[in-house]
Parts: sequence; C-alpha cells; structure tokens
Amino acid sequence: MAAGTTTAEMTSAAPVTRRRTPTGDAIRQLRKNKMAVVGLIVILIMIFIALFVDTSLFTFFTGGKAQPLIAPYHYAEVDFLHANAPPLTRTEEGKFYILGTDYLGRDNLSRTLYGSRISLSVAIVAATVSLIVGLIYGMISGYGSAVRDNFMMRVVDFLYGFPLIIFIILMQVYFKALSATDDTNPFVAWLIRIDDAMGGIFLVFVAIGLLNWLGMARIARGQTLSFKRKEFVEASRSVGSNDGRIIRKHILPNILGPCIVAETLAIPGYILLESFLSFIGLGANPPTPSWGIMISETYQAMRVAPMNVFAPAVALTLTTLAFNFLGDGLRDAFDPRLAD
Repeated sequence: MAAGTTTAEMTSAAPVTRRRTPTGDAIRQLRKNKMAVVGLIVILIMIFIALFVDTSLFTFFTGGKAQPLIAPYHYAEVDFLHANAPPLTRTEEGKFYILGTDYLGRDNLSRTLYGSRISLSVAIVAATVSLIVGLIYGMISGYGSAVRDNFMMRVVDFLYGFPLIIFIILMQVYFKALSATDDTNPFVAWLIRIDDAMGGIFLVFVAIGLLNWLGMARIARGQTLSFKRKEFVEASRSVGSNDGRIIRKHILPNILGPCIVAETLAIPGYILLESFLSFIGLGANPPTPSWGIMISETYQAMRVAPMNVFAPAVALTLTTLAFNFLGDGLRDAFDPRLAD
C-alpha cells in the first residue's frame, strides 16, 4: 500500500456496482425488443389522440361544449355537397378533407381519430375489470382449501361451457330492445340512460369485462398454487402472518406480472370484439364513431370510396398489432429464462 493512501480514498476509487432488480432487468429486456418498443410508442400515440382529439377532457370539469382539438372537424359534422369526396379534397368553403369524406360528407380523418377513443376505452376498461375480477377469484380459489378450490374451478368450467360471444350478443339485443320501450324497471332504465350518455359503449364495457375474466382466473389460480408452498410464504406464516397479509404481501406481488402480461395479450381480442359488435349494430350508437361502425356503413361502397373503409381498417390493424407486439415483449421480458 502506498504511503499516505487513506481508507476513504481507497473506498472512493472502488468501482460502484448497481443493484439489479427483477423489474429493472425486465425493463432492460423490453427495451431490447424493438417491435415491443414500437408497439408501445404506437399505443402511447393512440392514447394521446384519444385524450386530446377534442376539448372534452377540459370541459368535463368546467362545463360547456367540447370542440375538436386534434381532429379537424367534429365527428358528426356533415357536408352533403361533398359526400364520398376523395382524399385531399379542398372545398369552396375552405374545408380540407385529408382522407376524404363518407357517404354523409363526414370527415374520415376526424371520425377515425374519434374512433380511437371508443376502442381504447373498451380495451382499458375491459382489461382492468377482467384483471381485477380474475385476480381476486383466482387467488381465493388457489390459496383456499382443496374443497373450495375444486368448487370454484367447477364454476369456472361451467361458465366456460357457455358460448360467451352468443351471450354477449343476446344481452346487447335485449338491452337495445328495452331502450326502445318505456316499460322498464328503474334499475334497467338507469343502466340504459348511462349507456345512452356514453354513446352505447357502457354495456359493451360490462359485457366484455365481466364475461372474459375466466381465463385470468385460471392463470391467477395456477400462479397462486405455485407460490403458496414456497419457503418465503411458509416463513411468513410461521411468524404469525394471517392469510390476508400473505396474499397481499407475498402472493399478489409475485403473480401480478404474469397476469398483466396475459391481460395485455388479451386486449386485441377486446378491441376486435367491440369492433365486431359495432359492425353488426350492437356496439356504439350512431353517430358515435367506432371503427366497426365506420367499416359497416361504408364497405358496400368500397369500389366508389375505398378510403372510407381503408382509414378505420388501418387504424384497427395498427392498434391490435401494437398491443400484440407489446404483449409479446412483456412476456419475453418477464420470463427469467430469456434474461441475458
């Protein structure tokens, strides 16, 4: 050791090692997946568009009528003199339709941008409801006794026997029929008023979210079964922790990652299901723009005005692909076997 070298100097010269965490490793792994990063960027852009397509985010608290912000025009603004106008049409009144207009003269670009709000709302709300219900049900089933676990999973198996898409369609038809009559009980009338105020998508939220938690419940139950016999859980139980604390502090943090990844991969299915319901007239209420409604209203005139179908179809495809890429990236990032 050189003379005059102090312990503080030796300590400061020592290399500093960063503490690695599973979350940090997952983020680094995700950043290496270029397709997942692109998907995340596309999703963030779509969320930004959905939030600021008009000023409703600001007028929600202050009141007043929302005005287009990112969108050039309001989605219901019609221009009958320029119906089915081709892209890049400029009118005598000074209006400029970048993607043309539909059969009523409504701007395709504006309606496509507004449609992102419907699809992303369904995706986020349905995924959140499905995740919460599935997690709670799956953890209660997997952590409980064998009798309770067997009973709860037989209920899931029984519900799996129902064709859920048929049930959703029948439920939508039932409520759509009730909304056209005045002979309803107060609770149903309240649900219909909420649905009408939200443009016809509230019941879609309920149908998709509450009927698609079965797969999440099975994933959560399997993850809970694999963790409840681990050493750290047994140690926590040995020091007197009750079941609720063990589930909150040990089971839930360890199974939340895989469950979120699985739900992210399920989001494209929710978006396509909403588009399908809107396509057959059981989703959003016109003139509320939904990509499924836009395709349904214009596909028969595809040869005359192909942009009417092309614009919402491309937006729908990009959004579903973005969630698929992000979900695949998250699955690979949270898989320790693929870590560098």
